[in-house]
Amino acid sequence: MLYHLLTPLADDFQLFNVFRYLTFRTGGAIMTALLISFLFGPSLISWMRRKQGRGQPIRTDGPQTHIIEKAGTPTMGGVLILLSLVIATFLWARLDNIYVWIVMGVTLAFGALGFIDDYLKVTKQSADGVVGSLKLAVQFAVAFLAAYLCMSALSEAPDAPVGLATSVGVPFVPLSLFEKWFNAPGVPLGIFIVPFAAFVIVGASNTVNLTDGLDGLATVPVMIASGAYALIAYLVGNAIYAGYLGVPFVPGVGELAVICGAIIGAGLGFLWYNAPPAAIFMGDTGSLALGGAIGSIAVASKHEIVLAIVGGLFVLEGLSVMIQIASFKLTGKRVFRMAPIHHHFEQLGWKESTIVIRFWIIAVVLALIGLATLKLR
Repeated sequence: MLYHLLTPLADDFQLFNVFRYLTFRTGGAIMTALLISFLFGPSLISWMRRKQGRGQPIRTDGPQTHIIEKAGTPTMGGVLILLSLVIATFLWARLDNIYVWIVMGVTLAFGALGFIDDYLKVTKQSADGVVGSLKLAVQFAVAFLAAYLCMSALSEAPDAPVGLATSVGVPFVPLSLFEKWFNAPGVPLGIFIVPFAAFVIVGASNTVNLTDGLDGLATVPVMIASGAYALIAYLVGNAIYAGYLGVPFVPGVGELAVICGAIIGAGLGFLWYNAPPAAIFMGDTGSLALGGAIGSIAVASKHEIVLAIVGGLFVLEGLSVMIQIASFKLTGKRVFRMAPIHHHFEQLGWKESTIVIRFWIIAVVLALIGLATLKLR
């Protein structure tokens, strides 16, 4: 909004020229989201605590320490994240950019689904919220629409490389090889790009949700992934940088750096209250929304597979659950003492703070590896 209101004044007042710069607006989104979190956080937490009474129900089949230490903590902290994220984005992003609306649509739709899920859990004081099959159906419906809109927008962009909309790039493989083998800037999937992209979005959302099991565990890796994708979106959205790095140019996608900045600011603000011992949990309201946001940004920037590296921690958490279920059904034995894998380390006797900080370190390393794919081709 500020871009559209203030940049026309730049011809008369040089100061307003800064609103044309994507880097300035990204920084503004970070600070705005952080400030909103600080302003509304205490009152929102107090209101949630009064309304929820006994807070988020703690699973009886989880670590026993959680029943004692985390009982009574309110949930739905994702409302604060979304409030900060939405206001910051619509203040600082260009509202004539289709990718901004696609990503925010996914984020708010997944956030609403998570809110309903959290509400049912709190009101029933049960770990059972929205039926799993219904939750997945809604997620895939939203993700399919978002993937189709991204493909359509890229297909209609006059400056986009031919075939980019329906192809997928592979990390560490030179762009010239794709053009030689497939006459496209990636592996061509045709119409199957839509279900593939939808799977990326839904997968990101649910793996972030699985990671959100300890105080601050999901928040910081989400911010790290957002920082990585802010740089990716900025670079691939600039024809000069994209050409230098040898990655496909995606017109208009650089604007998503503003949303990534807003996620970082909202995450920092929420972490102030979510740091151990947490005053509030983000709940599915936050985790589903943030995962969906990261997934849709990866799809829009045409760096879908890189998300498996940058968000490798989330992949690890999701795989640990899948392996545990498959092993128990096939052999009757468990691979991990408890899944997701962060609970496995709890059962081994690791302190919660040790697990969280070490997982943060892993997230940083994986994000750096993911960023290296921009140049190592």
